[in-house]
Order: sequence, then structure tokens, then C-alpha cells
Amino acid sequence: MKSSSSSASSSAASASSAFRRDHRGALGEADGIVPDGVTVFDDAKPAVTKLDPDLRKALRKAATAAADDGVEFHVNSGWRSPAYQNQLLREAVSEYGSEEEAARWVATAATSPHVSGDAVDAGPSDATEWLSEHGSAYGLCQIYENEPWHYELRTTAIGHHCPRMYADATEDPRMRH
Repeated sequence: MKSSSSSASSSAASASSAFRRDHRGALGEADGIVPDGVTVFDDAKPAVTKLDPDLRKALRKAATAAADDGVEFHVNSGWRSPAYQNQLLREAVSEYGSEEEAARWVATAATSPHVSGDAVDAGPSDATEWLSEHGSAYGLCQIYENEPWHYELRTTAIGHHCPRMYADATEDPRMRH
């Protein structure tokens, strides 16, 4: 995204402004906030139920296999409302000091695969280690080198390997809207 960092900055600024305009109340589970201990089988949490059905199915198959190895998958973040995504972006800008640096970690609501239900942040670390080793068999691939917890469905990886990871989200062409 080096060549389009100014557009990323303006997109981030627009997303931050949209958050302030569109959502003044407290965010909760209905926005995709995940309490501790939620698994991929928890059908009572929008962060899980609003995931893409194929992604959710692949996660559940992988989690069932991982359980045989004594590993339990938790959903640290799944589907997110645009308001929640915008809050995370504002927090990242505050933490990292600039929209450009925040873009390495948090996408805008318009580009985030979490908002579309196409990404999950898994944990704990033994689950992400298991996914790193076995995830491609289920089409579950780590997308960013800097985010070992972030997985998306890539069905072309089944029986093969996951595609090369991006160093971070700024290299992902989907983030250039």
C-alpha cells in the first residue's frame, strides 16, 4: 500500500468520522464484541453466527480435529459491525500515532474482512499453532505475517498450501479501496 498510503489515510479518516456520526451508544455483543471463552461452536454470539457459513463450517471441522489433539479453538474476534470496526480503527490510530501505521493492524469498515464475515481471529496460541500446521487442510489460512491469529478461508489451499502471506494489511490489495 506504499503507493496509496494517502488514500488509506483518507479512508481511515473517513471511517473514523463515520464512527463518530453513526454510533454514539456503547458497543456490545450485537456489534461482534466477543466475551472470553467463545468457541467456533457458539451459536448464541453474532461474532460467530454472522461469519460466512463456509468459513464457520471449515472452522468447526478444524476445531473438531484439533480437539483430538487436545487443542480448543476460541474466537477472539469474528464478524464485526462497521461501528465496532471503526472503533478499533480509532483506537489503533491513537495507539500507533498515525493512520498509516494503524493500517498495518486494522482495516477500515469498508475493507475489513471481519465486517463481511470473512475473517476470524483465533486463539489461544496453541490453537493458532495448530492452525498454522494443519489449517490448509481445511482451507484456513493465515493472511498476514504480523497477525498469527487472523485466518480466512482459502478453499484453493485444501490439499495444497496456503498462499504466500502479506507482511501486513498494507500489502493486501483488498485494503486499497
